[in-house]
Amino acid sequence: IAVDPLNNDIVYGGSYGGLLTRKNHTTNETRAINVWPDDPMGHGAEDFKYRFQWNFPIFFSPNNKKKLYAASNHLHITENEGQSWKVISPDLTRNDPKTLVSSGGPITQDNTGVEYYGTIFAATESSLETGLIWTGSDDGLVHISKNNGATWTNVTPKKMPEWMMINTIEVDPFTKGGAYIVGTKYKSGDYKPYIYKTENYGKSWKQITKGIANEDFTRALRADPKRKGLLYAGTERGMYISFDDGKNWQSFKQNLPVVPITDLTIKDDNLIAATQGRSLWIIDDLTPLHQINSSTLKEEMVLYKPKDAFNMSGGNGRTSKTQGTNHPGGVAINYFIKNKGEKDVVSISIFDSNNNFIKKYSTKPNKEKKEETLKMEDGNNIFYWNMMYPGAEKVKGMILWWASLNGPMALPGNYKVELALNDKKLHQNFNILRNPISEASESEMKTQFDFINDINKKMTEIHKALKNVKKVRSQVGLLKKSIKDKKTHKALLDFADNLVKDMTKIEETLYQTKSKSGQDPLNFPIRLNNKLAHLNSLTRIGNYAPTQQAIDFKNEITKEIDTELVKLNALFTNGIKLLNQKVKESAIDLIQLD
Repeated sequence: IAVDPLNNDIVYGGSYGGLLTRKNHTTNETRAINVWPDDPMGHGAEDFKYRFQWNFPIFFSPNNKKKLYAASNHLHITENEGQSWKVISPDLTRNDPKTLVSSGGPITQDNTGVEYYGTIFAATESSLETGLIWTGSDDGLVHISKNNGATWTNVTPKKMPEWMMINTIEVDPFTKGGAYIVGTKYKSGDYKPYIYKTENYGKSWKQITKGIANEDFTRALRADPKRKGLLYAGTERGMYISFDDGKNWQSFKQNLPVVPITDLTIKDDNLIAATQGRSLWIIDDLTPLHQINSSTLKEEMVLYKPKDAFNMSGGNGRTSKTQGTNHPGGVAINYFIKNKGEKDVVSISIFDSNNNFIKKYSTKPNKEKKEETLKMEDGNNIFYWNMMYPGAEKVKGMILWWASLNGPMALPGNYKVELALNDKKLHQNFNILRNPISEASESEMKTQFDFINDINKKMTEIHKALKNVKKVRSQVGLLKKSIKDKKTHKALLDFADNLVKDMTKIEETLYQTKSKSGQDPLNFPIRLNNKLAHLNSLTRIGNYAPTQQAIDFKNEITKEIDTELVKLNALFTNGIKLLNQKVKESAIDLIQLD
C-alpha cells in the first residue's frame, strides 16, 4: 500500500491480478485504477505484456508528491491519481520464457495472477538525487536509471548468485550513488543471508553479512536516516543491527520472538517491523542508538539525550491479548547503570529551562520531600516522565467528589534531566513540543497552567490548615487525659474545648468531615475545598485556558475560603498561644503515676 503524501486519507493498495485501488477514507469511496485492466484468470504469465505478482511495489516519489509508481515487469507512473499511466522502463526482468508458463498441474492449473514470475519485486527512488531510480526483480536482476526512467542500466552484482529474489532495495541516505540490496534464495534451498552494498551507482558491490547466522536468510534492510552507518536488517529468524555500515552485524532480538521479519520502516525515530504471523512490532525510540559510541560503551553510567516529546496526555502502556501495547506517554528517559550496589541511591530529577526544580524520583525516596519511587535494574533502563508538575497537599483518608489535586502538565519548552548515582551526576537537555493538532495556543496553555497551580496553592493552604486542626485536636485530647483534677482545671478544660469547637466549625465549613466513603457525598453536601478542587478537574479537560465563569467562580470561592482561613489562622496564632500560656500557669504535671 501507499499513503498519498498530499492527503493522508487517500490510500492506494494493490493485490493479485494487477488490481490497484484508490480509497478515500473520509468519503469511504473506492476507485479501481489498474495500470492495465486485463484479468489474468486462467492464463499463464506468457499471455500478458504486464506481469503483476500479489504484492507488487507501489510507492510515491520522495521528490514529486504527485508521482505514484507501480511495478509489473515494467515500471509505471501516474501523476493524476491513476486516471492514466505511463510506462517508463523496458522489461527489467530476465523475461525468460521457461519461467513464464502456466502455473500448477498436471491435473489442475493455478493461474490467478498471484503466481506470476519475472516481475519487479522491489523498487525505490532516491531522496538524495532526483530522477535516480533503482529496481530489483524476483529473478535476480538489479537496474538503475539516473534520468527518471528515460534510460536504464543493468547493475546486477557480478558475484551474486543467479536467480536471486531481490526482496528490498534501500537508498543510502548519506551517500550519493549509495544503496543496499537484500536478496533471498530460500526457494532454491539456499538459506544464506545476502546483503550487498554499493557506493558508486552499482558499478561495484560488496557483500555485507558478517555476523548474521548462516541460515538466517535476509528479507529487509533499512538505513537509519539520523546516523550514518546504522543499519537494521530483518531476517527469517529476527532482527540484526550494524553500527559500522554492515561490516559487522549483531543480534537485535531483545523481546522480539523468533519470527520472520518481512519488512521494516523508520518514522519519527521509531523502528517498525512487519512480521510473518506475529503482527507488527515497534521500537518507540531509536535516539539512544544514535548516541552509542565506543566511549559510551566503556562508561559505568550513561544518560542519553531524551527524544522530543509532545505536550499531550495518553499512552499508559497497557497491554491487551487482542490489541497492541499503547505507546507509553510522556518523556522517555533512557539511561544505563552497569551495577547498582545495595546501598547505592539512584535518582532522576527534572528541572525547567531556568533550572527550577520540578520533581524527583529515587530508588530510596524521601517521602517528606514528596519524592516518588524509581524502579530500575542493572543495565539499560527507560523511565517515562509523565510531564506532570507536583499537585496539592493531600490529607490521608479525605473523601472528595469529582475533584483533582493533581498539578498541571508541563508546557512546551526546554527542560533538563539529572541522573544521579550517589554523588555522581549527569545532565541532558530535552524539549517538550506543542501538540500540533491542538486548538489551544501556548499562551492559553500557560494561562491554564497558572490557573491550576493557583488552585493547588490554595488547596495546599487549606489542607495544611486542616492537618493542623487535627494535630491540635489530638494534643488537646492528650492534655485532657493528663488532667486528673477536672474541677480545679475546669476553666482550662473549657477554654481548650471551646478552642477545638471553634476550629471544628471552621474545619466543617472547609471540608465535609461526615464523608467516610466514596458515596457519602450523595448524603452530605461537599464543602469549600471540594468545590475548588472540582474546578481543577474541569479546567484540566483539554489544554484550554479557563473560561471567564471559571475565573469568576475561583475568585468567589477563594474569597469564602480565605475568610475561613483568616479565622482559623487567628485561632492558631492567638488561641493556641493563650492555651499554652494557661497550661504553663496551671502547673499541670504531664507525667503522673498511679
